[in-house]
Amino acid sequence: MSSTSIVKPSNRAKEIIKCGKDPKYFINKYVYIQHPLKGTVRFDTYPFQDDCLDDFIEHRFNIVLKSRQMGLSTLVSAYAVWLALFRRDKNILVIATKLKTAQNFIRKVKVAIRKLPSWLVLPEITGNNKQEIQFSNGSVIQAIPTSDDAGRSEALSLAIIDEAAFIRNFDTIWTALYSTLSTGGRGIILSTPNGVGDKYHELYSQAELGQNVFNPIRIPWDAHPERDQTWFENETKNMSAKQIAQELMCDFTSSGNTFVASEILTEHRHNVQDPIEKSGPGSALWIWKYPKTGTDYVVSADVSRGDAADYSAFHVIDTAASEVVAEFKGKIRPDQFAELLYDVGKRYGNALLCPESNTYGYSVIMKLHDKGYKNLYYANPKDKYDSLYGTDPKLHKIGFSTQGQSRNQILTKLEEVIRNKKIIIRSSRCVDELKTFVYNGTKAQAMKGKNDDLIMALAIGVWLYEQGEEKTVEKASYTDAMLAAFAVNRDPGISSQNPFAGFSGTPKNVAQNGEFIMTANAYNKYSSMSDESIAAHFGWLIGPKRG
Repeated sequence: MSSTSIVKPSNRAKEIIKCGKDPKYFINKYVYIQHPLKGTVRFDTYPFQDDCLDDFIEHRFNIVLKSRQMGLSTLVSAYAVWLALFRRDKNILVIATKLKTAQNFIRKVKVAIRKLPSWLVLPEITGNNKQEIQFSNGSVIQAIPTSDDAGRSEALSLAIIDEAAFIRNFDTIWTALYSTLSTGGRGIILSTPNGVGDKYHELYSQAELGQNVFNPIRIPWDAHPERDQTWFENETKNMSAKQIAQELMCDFTSSGNTFVASEILTEHRHNVQDPIEKSGPGSALWIWKYPKTGTDYVVSADVSRGDAADYSAFHVIDTAASEVVAEFKGKIRPDQFAELLYDVGKRYGNALLCPESNTYGYSVIMKLHDKGYKNLYYANPKDKYDSLYGTDPKLHKIGFSTQGQSRNQILTKLEEVIRNKKIIIRSSRCVDELKTFVYNGTKAQAMKGKNDDLIMALAIGVWLYEQGEEKTVEKASYTDAMLAAFAVNRDPGISSQNPFAGFSGTPKNVAQNGEFIMTANAYNKYSSMSDESIAAHFGWLIGPKRG
């Protein structure tokens, strides 16, 4: 029996009023949909779909986090039909990820209208094409593919955004759309998750915390009454963990193509602690552990201009414990950043200090050199001592250049160290950056609108002491020890760079702490050399010396 014959003509007026008041009643009694297996069938909504309709009426803005194949796109198309038929001058715009999806939405609208009783379609259809249907009451339903100016010039009554997490430049689109809804329009945003850090994730997360205008609606796979554990197990047999998280679990963290796997990030988040001290410019210097005597530290820095979108950042790493003990992230001028690095480096035992040498990093390096900071990083230790004791300061040899291959190398090492839990990260800021550091094709980078300054600074620091089979900082200790092998005991009151000062005579050998150090012939050869000559002769042996 068709829906047309259900209602007697004498009762149609009451039926129209009833449908106009309640979209759930209208949809369940009169709307037909195309089922992929059953063909055209009446839309019998599930309880979770009825709840959504209630929310659409009650709340001006709704954001839906959903599992796939939950019928939400079909539901909002039926809701759009109800709104256009029973309300005047409603401008309804649907934004889809691509043209085919937009046209499919309009197709659902047309199926619903075509199957309605003629007496229920009060306004006439005045316009009809693949992307739009217009009514004589002034209402219109339009569906378009995504573009930067989508809906920008429209005065909208309802904006429906389908699969928002997968729409390119969604943040730009939403900013434009929101202004068009300012006169009283409504918004419905639908999507499965696509990792963290994008605009959709931000809006939904804020909605859950009550920090924006949206009413959050979460619909996981088991909200569907026809799905049970057996269905889930069969459905997920050939799906990856990422696909399961994205398509069924409504899990933001596990659904994205993040640089560090979500389960590893979760483990590292357990180490996050509030700093014991916040100081420095803007209280942006966070400290978890104060310096310890006899401990080797590395300070690695990523440098920005200080007044743009990026931040300057550095980490202080305890190389023995493989632990970040202090961290800075702030917008600060390069010369001020150099002053801060100098102070922190001195505070942490004249730490090995390595700024990024790109662009603004060079001005930081010049400032540190002018201030006389001795323990700056050189890729080649010989360059350091040529710089310290020669006429050429070789500033271009200081620091780490993160370009092309070197960037990939340090990030690869960073991922390995984090994955194998070989470093302890206490910072919530750093973990948050890792959550939004994703692969764009083959390149790892921050999501649009996010930062990676702490990540790049950490990558440099990890590379300094984790590259190769032995840590660079350990190598520095080895070279210090090798240089000490050419030194001898002397009066502690004597201040000289010459390790042979304070000795006289020609001993057969020179011993220090009971260990053989140098033959008499070697002593005779080098004891008469100047300080500069000794440094030049043995400079190639010396790594980044601390102290």
